[in-house]
Amino acid sequence: MSSLIMIVVGGVLVNNLIMSQFLGICPFLGVSKKTETALGMGMAVTFVMAIASLFTFFVQRYLLIPLHLEYMQTIAFILIIAVLVQTVEIVLKKISRSLYEALGVYLPLITTNCAVLGVAINNTTAVDGGYGLIASVVNGTAGALGFTLAIVLFAAIRERMAVGNLPKWMEGFPGALIGAGLMSIAFQGFAGLIH
Repeated sequence: MSSLIMIVVGGVLVNNLIMSQFLGICPFLGVSKKTETALGMGMAVTFVMAIASLFTFFVQRYLLIPLHLEYMQTIAFILIIAVLVQTVEIVLKKISRSLYEALGVYLPLITTNCAVLGVAINNTTAVDGGYGLIASVVNGTAGALGFTLAIVLFAAIRERMAVGNLPKWMEGFPGALIGAGLMSIAFQGFAGLIH
């Protein structure tokens, strides 16, 4: 149980995919203008990453390794992620048309989001030959929750900056990059929580 707690703390704070590993920067910068949109993207990524961690575990352990096809890992994982993203896209289109339209092109880009693929590959190459099933799903979910935390916090900062009295040169994207850099530095403060 304590190892699962360490995985969660590591995934959300210490090894945050965006702030520490710099994975998933495209949706981080592209969908973070409004907190509602950022939260929607975070929830979509959380669903895809958690389910992808489950499926990629079984594909790796019971298909690729026994058939000695480990070199096909990246292609197999991208196919799994693509199917999950298409499922999310169809469901969002039916359930929340406004969120579907707000996410726009960034929703299908979850398929090529390096954060999702990075977690799936990390689960298989973790210490001692990879995580077990539960640890893989917990790691995927924790990584996605860390992604969600970072993107929602950043969206809140960007909303605040949009109504603030900033110098002209800091308006828009330059200010966003400075804010992202400062957030990354702040997340580095969590580095000592896990050894």
